Amino acid sequence: MQVFFSDDNGLGYPRLGLVVSKKTAKRANKRNYMKRIIREWFRCHKHLLPPRDFVVRVRTAFDCTQTPQANRQLAELMLPKP
Repeated sequence: MQVFFSDDNGLGYPRLGLVVSKKTAKRANKRNYMKRIIREWFRCHKHLLPPRDFVVRVRTAFDCTQTPQANRQLAELMLPKP
């Protein structure tokens, strides 16, 4: 997974953009599953994130068995370091 982000969006709250290509997962239901997992993580952690625009690009597909690892990777990439 890759995460790109802006400095400050000027809105006072974070926003999310997602990129899951057909090259990553051919079937739409698999792409939608990955987007749904990332959106849910973002919704649950929105209050901890700085007011930036985040764009998450999924490079390798994951399924329900790899969801916890994907959530940990999102936390490492997006949450501010103490």
